[in-house]
Amino acid sequence: MVNVTAELQERLDDIEKRIKWAAERVQRDPREITLVAVTKTWPAEVVIAAHEIGIRHFGENRAEELAEKRVQVEQRLGPDSGITWHLIGPLQSRKTTLAADSADFFHALDRQKIARRLSDRLQETGRSLPVLLEVNVSGEDSKHGFDATHWEEDESQRQALRQAAEKVSAFPGLEVCGLMTMAPWEAETEVVQGVFRRTHALAVWLEEMAPEAKWTVLSMGMTDDFELAVEQGATHIRIGRALFGPRATP
Repeated sequence: MVNVTAELQERLDDIEKRIKWAAERVQRDPREITLVAVTKTWPAEVVIAAHEIGIRHFGENRAEELAEKRVQVEQRLGPDSGITWHLIGPLQSRKTTLAADSADFFHALDRQKIARRLSDRLQETGRSLPVLLEVNVSGEDSKHGFDATHWEEDESQRQALRQAAEKVSAFPGLEVCGLMTMAPWEAETEVVQGVFRRTHALAVWLEEMAPEAKWTVLSMGMTDDFELAVEQGATHIRIGRALFGPRATP
């Protein structure tokens, strides 16, 4: 564990330097950016090692893995470790109870049906859950999210986004805090920048058109593009491989 911790610290130092440089290029305070360490497929021991070096935000793609890992980590560190558990992957209807019970923040809300089911469970337990609306700005079929491919010029698309924000905000227990998006894989820099820039602009537009939500969080950027995301206004970046190396085998 000593070697693992030392290696993690070295990688974390490098990532934090890159965040700082990217933020400074656009005159942002790097303290505005939250690093979410993506521990998908990694065991609880890796979370504990990352916690040792000061990481407090952890992201999981699947609700069942988050729920299981949270229990394992809390058995070691206790319930007051300061960890915030982020569910960053799409959620199936049958797993909304797991998410409502175990996640502290949900990045990928992409359907009102999911919002309704989460709200029903949250009302039963008395919990609240900050959520982000996932938007598909790139237009890729492989991407989840509310359709925002032509939001700037498509009035019907804009109104659908505004109405989704209003309806989700009205569900008890859910707190809409902003947007999440993913850029295309292996795309040119200009394309990635465009996706992030347009998502930021959409959040600004929604802040005026749907003021019942906060619109203060922009979850954008992963290992290969987080610096571009920071330059375009990301507040939360989701880093796995750059911090932990190649994904562990499930």
